[in-house]
Amino acid sequence: MILKNNISLFFLCFLFIALSVNSQNSTIKGYKIRGENVIFIFNVNDYPNIKNNGDTIDDVFVSGEFNNWAKDQWRMNKVNDSVYKLQKDLSIFTSDFDWEFKFIVNSEHWAEPSRDFKNIVDARDYKGQKLMTYNLKLYSAFATDYGNVTFKLKGYEDAEKVVLSGTFNRWDETNFKMKPTEDGWEVTLQLRPDIYKYKFIIDNHHWIEDPQNPSKVENEFGGFNSVIDVQKNIEFRLCDYQNAESVILSGDFNDWSEDTYRMTRVNDCWVFNQKLSGGKYHYKFIVDGEWIVDPVNSVKEYDNKGNVNSVCMVK
Repeated sequence: MILKNNISLFFLCFLFIALSVNSQNSTIKGYKIRGENVIFIFNVNDYPNIKNNGDTIDDVFVSGEFNNWAKDQWRMNKVNDSVYKLQKDLSIFTSDFDWEFKFIVNSEHWAEPSRDFKNIVDARDYKGQKLMTYNLKLYSAFATDYGNVTFKLKGYEDAEKVVLSGTFNRWDETNFKMKPTEDGWEVTLQLRPDIYKYKFIIDNHHWIEDPQNPSKVENEFGGFNSVIDVQKNIEFRLCDYQNAESVILSGDFNDWSEDTYRMTRVNDCWVFNQKLSGGKYHYKFIVDGEWIVDPVNSVKEYDNKGNVNSVCMVK
């Protein structure tokens, strides 16, 4: 696999939560990705409870975790008598979890997904109890030529099909089809920072590890899964301390070292860049021996020793 380093920090900060149009198949319902937009798609023929209830469809709305399940905010545009669409910029979706959503007709009737939809999850109430129905899911990984991780498999030129499967798509065996190259196969994904397990599937039945990746863990079947740690470059910056002789970045990502991460003065600020996996990190600055929180970061937490630290969320 190859981690691409030329993706901008701004681009990576947003949660990209969809599958690409190239990786969609007929059982993934409710959305597709095009460029930097997610397009929600409602087709009444997919929802018998709406099609057969006898009511006229006046409006269709998208409702989900991203808009607090509002029933009348995200109005869709009518394409024809059966299809409605709504396009949203991917930058709207900035959470660190995958989104659940549904369609609601006339702000009253919920379109109920069937078990044939691949991207369904059990709907639950605020207590976590199942509601005996389903929500749709926007997956956190998608295939795109401008993604940040390229998976490559050399050889197997005689294979008819090679698929990438892993924890990033719940071990789906169909969506991430790899493209043939001169010396093998490849596919590029957009993945948020995290640690993922994966394998290649040759012609539907032969599962193999990544022969170019030495990082692997044993699985429940007595074999091994390849492992990839997708990290993001985070720039830590402290300004208005031009007269300081030294500034050190310290946090749980470096075991609170007091000397390893020495920051560099850039114009009127002190800067340090560090690649981090997805998750939450506590940190502080040490200015000429004095420990301080990040003055421009309002997010702070106590640690288990009663200290107040700044918090960095890597998504």
